[in-house]
Amino acid sequence: MDVPAPSPRERILLTAHDLFYRDGLRATGIDRIIAESGVAKLTFYRCFPSKDELIRTFLDYRHERWMAWFVDALGRKGAVAGGGLAPLVPTLAEWFADPLFRGCAFINAIAEVGGSQPGIAQIVQNHKQDMQQVIAGLLPAGAGQQAMASAAALAVDGAIVRAQMEGGEAALAGLRLLLGALDAPAA
Repeated sequence: MDVPAPSPRERILLTAHDLFYRDGLRATGIDRIIAESGVAKLTFYRCFPSKDELIRTFLDYRHERWMAWFVDALGRKGAVAGGGLAPLVPTLAEWFADPLFRGCAFINAIAEVGGSQPGIAQIVQNHKQDMQQVIAGLLPAGAGQQAMASAAALAVDGAIVRAQMEGGEAALAGLRLLLGALDAPAA
């Protein structure tokens, strides 16, 4: 069965996804996205009237892809509701080992553009809240569940940044220690 070719909008988004994640938001120009996606400039601007809109669409798309992967990977690493934080380490190890790993697109985006582009900070906050809710599901229910999930999410974000700077093993060692300490009260 033939798979239909992606629409021009999809080609633009997929190209932008790869370039924005690999090279950064500011370093990736519209002309490069147009050239690499194989669309005409007019087609690009019909699909995305501005680079800001393309960046927001990229982040929404990245969020959906990354969260689906995260939930699936946690399940493959043995995560169960209320079972503890340990599956986070092998999940992140899998991501850090990917040759295309360049950190968190959301941390990178907020570091790169801050509040200069409307809506970016809110998209980043929503992504981090969704990640924290998944992490909360790993913890036993109780009064401290959200506070522990917040601390674990902070540790995960720190490990992501550390993995960019020093490699995955250094990041995972520290993360393992922090998550073990957070899990200890629950055990």
